[in-house]
Amino acid sequence: MSSESVRILLVDDETGILDSLRILFRGEGYEVLTALGGAEALEILSSDKPDLVVTDIRMPGTSGLEVLAQTRKTDPEIPVILMTAQASLQSAVRAVNEGAYYYLQKPFANDDLLAICRRASEARELRIENRKLKKEIKRQGKRFKNRPIGMNKGFLEVLELGETVAPTDSTILLSGESGTGKEVIARYIHELSSRSEGSFFSINCGALTESLLESELFGHVKGSFTGAVKDKEGLLVAAKEGTFFLDEIGEMSPATQVKLLRVLQEREVLPVGSTESVPVDVRVMAATNRDLEEEIRRGSFRSDLYYRLNVIALHLPPLRERREGIPLLASHFLGKVTHQASDSDPLSLAEEAMQALMIYDWPGNVRELENALERAAVVGGTAEIRAEHLPQRVLEAPTPQLVADRPLPNPAMEVIERAYIEWVLQAEGGNKSRAAEVLGIDPSTLYRKLHRYGLAE
Repeated sequence: MSSESVRILLVDDETGILDSLRILFRGEGYEVLTALGGAEALEILSSDKPDLVVTDIRMPGTSGLEVLAQTRKTDPEIPVILMTAQASLQSAVRAVNEGAYYYLQKPFANDDLLAICRRASEARELRIENRKLKKEIKRQGKRFKNRPIGMNKGFLEVLELGETVAPTDSTILLSGESGTGKEVIARYIHELSSRSEGSFFSINCGALTESLLESELFGHVKGSFTGAVKDKEGLLVAAKEGTFFLDEIGEMSPATQVKLLRVLQEREVLPVGSTESVPVDVRVMAATNRDLEEEIRRGSFRSDLYYRLNVIALHLPPLRERREGIPLLASHFLGKVTHQASDSDPLSLAEEAMQALMIYDWPGNVRELENALERAAVVGGTAEIRAEHLPQRVLEAPTPQLVADRPLPNPAMEVIERAYIEWVLQAEGGNKSRAAEVLGIDPSTLYRKLHRYGLAE
């Protein structure tokens, strides 16, 4: 860090010394703040955050050690250099134990003080860079370890945009049908964000009455309504330095929408029954399965709140539009079931069961797929899940031949065919002759389709 970008707070109770230090550091390019005495320094620290503090120890009223304590409370990374004309081993040990960067005895050479300040600034910058690097490494590790499963181009675009905006504090609105994984994506973004050390809170706006939802979100004071026997902190405040996820935001009443809008605009909440606002430090993400623009036209959703929420828009495609991800999702969910029953054998899907999964439209999306597979594992009671173990609604879907010589009737069926070929090839260990036999086609047809779908090696 160059001295030109360093803001230094100089503290002394002697005007002459303070003026000399101001001239010295300004001549070196520092941005200088000065405080005549410890009390004035505490006032500056309450509203400002310098990069470096140089303070005398012995001052009437508020001592340099109190300035040191307040500085470390403001930001433990700010180096504090203590000066004293009455040095002793005891005071030096105390200063270092309380977190001082350096203990300097008066009188001192100006070059010595400048050298100490340069080292302190460089050490602080190095610690900040190391912390950023560790966070980025951790973020990238979480990205590759916890990335939600999905092979469809649209779904991958959602993930990539989410990963791009994760480090920011931008408000995000996730849309899509029920069960598409909106909360999964929200948690993933939280884990990649600078707020990942904080809590992830979520609430379903459609599951609570208006009064209860407001109490949960904003908190209340004792006596504000019947049953409010004590003050309650709202979840938006409790989620300090974390993320708050508002699911089914379209279900929120107009009155509550107004109060939420104020939170987003003012970054503060007004607890129910209170006249004093409470600041909030939280990133907000919201989700809906409704068309909010249509709700605005109908007058049931506020346009100003919509634009506050819709800073970053992520739309999750339904499972029927990303069928190629079904084999991978099925494998993941069966792995979860196996893990939960630690004494059981790994679960697999029979060919006809996978065909049924690929053809069904999944109106309940990923959530319905997970529930169907969990049910099949319980009902089947064997390591291999067969078609008859699946819910009847899945089996009753039309069952066209998945792979055939003739051209398929529409692009959706081509998606199913490609994914099914991939799954069979993987199941047969890449053996194309065996895969063609399982698929019920001759090897030449399989090779043509592999080239068509870009699967040929």
